Amino acid sequence: MSHPLTPTWRKSSYSGGDGGECIEVDDANPGTVRDSKDPEGPHLTFTAHTWQTFVADVKAGHYPNA
Repeated sequence: MSHPLTPTWRKSSYSGGDGGECIEVDDANPGTVRDSKDPEGPHLTFTAHTWQTFVADVKAGHYPNA
């Protein structure tokens, strides 16, 4: 079983950085995200395929209100 690496968080480039609705992604553990307003809260982890599909959908504009 592999163990997670020490997280390396960065704000998503799609978050805008204005303190609003931001997520952070963990570069050390791909597919792991958290709410930047609640860094001690839950972290979500997705499979590589699911995460790639989500990112492609965001880039394609499938979530216009996001």
